[in-house]
Amino acid sequence: MNSINPAQATQILEEAQRGDHVAVDQLFQVAYDQLRRLAVKYLSRERKNHTLQPTALVHEAYMKLIDQTRVDWRGRTHFFAIGAQAMRRILVDHARAHTAAKRGGGRHRVTLDEQIMGGSQRSEDLLALEDSLVKLTELDPRQARMVELRFFGGLTVEEVAEVLGMSKRSVEREWTMVRSWLRRELSEDETT
Repeated sequence: MNSINPAQATQILEEAQRGDHVAVDQLFQVAYDQLRRLAVKYLSRERKNHTLQPTALVHEAYMKLIDQTRVDWRGRTHFFAIGAQAMRRILVDHARAHTAAKRGGGRHRVTLDEQIMGGSQRSEDLLALEDSLVKLTELDPRQARMVELRFFGGLTVEEVAEVLGMSKRSVEREWTMVRSWLRRELSEDETT
């Protein structure tokens, strides 16, 4: 969706949501590259022998996106925020299935560190982060959504501010706070 302007993106999203098959095809063509970059990023954090491939993740997430009947698309950023959420859920479900298949699960907790998160990660790490996000959602749903958008969606501070209807400065302040909370939360889980 980078090659079209935001108004065109919104129009394509609205037409696709109304069931226009041409718009659905056009939406997939313009969104595919960015969704695939997100998928590659996510899967680079997973175990080396992960059975889910970036293309499969994009296609599964896209099917969930176009199946959204109750979403009032507010443009490109909103679309990719929901796309990031769909990919996160798919990966978490996949990680849960993989962990359940292993005897005893054997989850290993790790700290959230942006340098570490860029490297190779295991399904258990994703589940540890998911558990922390569930806990954060109970404490502050907006901050949990912020983590989802920044970490899983790869959205910039400006884009998060747009999606959440906040100022850039407020997002920066809360992002600093929530990263500290997650680091502390994941460190405590690691020692137990």
